[in-house]
Formats: sequence, structure tokens, C-alpha cells
Amino acid sequence: MSKVIHFEFGADKPERAIKFYEDVFQWKITKYPGTVDYWPIKAGTEDEIGINGAIAPRQKYWNISNSVAVHSVDEYLERIEMHGGEALTEKAVVPKMGYMAYFKDTEGNTLSILKPIRTPNSLNPEFKNLSWS
Repeated sequence: MSKVIHFEFGADKPERAIKFYEDVFQWKITKYPGTVDYWPIKAGTEDEIGINGAIAPRQKYWNISNSVAVHSVDEYLERIEMHGGEALTEKAVVPKMGYMAYFKDTEGNTLSILKPIRTPNSLNPEFKNLSWS
């Protein structure tokens, strides 16, 4: 069984959204290293229930998305299409996180699937030649 492990939402003005969520919920939001416009959210402490997320520039195919952990992005993209869903993106590498892809379910909702890297010190052999900066 797969579990929701992350949320994302788009913003027309990410800086405005960051200020709003920091002020309202006291979330800790920082810019992702590098050139990617992506701001991970720490939505509480480790001892609180819930998941963390991120803010990104609004995209044409999603505004709010939940990420579901899977053991194989390729396998789940096939399963999604076999059961009436639609792949919106190809599998992509997310530095320091894993592989992911966006899809649309049978009701028009956009979500993503993510094959996460379990620990940074024991990278999956598939990732050994990738740049993580």
C-alpha cells in the first residue's frame, strides 16, 4: 500500500505565499539550493503528526498536489494509465529526493508519485552517477 508523504501547492507570487504561511502557521520555509524555484516547507516539529511540503510557481497542470510514495515510478505510471488515469510528465530526477512524475486521476485531480531515496548515506545504485548539487 502507498502512502501520501508530501504536499505541494503553486503560487503566483511565491514570496507572498511564503510570508502568509510563515506568519499564519509559523511554518519554516526556505529556498531549495540551486536554480530551481522551489521552497520546502517544514510544517511543524518531528514529534507532531502530519507531513511536510513545498511551494512552487503555479503550473498549468496543477495547483495543489499530494505526493504518494511508490517503489517504482515506471510501474505506477503504467498502472495509472491502465486504470484510466493520465501521466502528465515523464519520470524525472528530483535531486536529493528520488524519482517522480505527475499524473491526473479519473476525476481530474493532479497528484505526483515519488520513489524516495531512503537515506542520503545509502543512495540507491541508480543514483550513483547523478549530481546532487
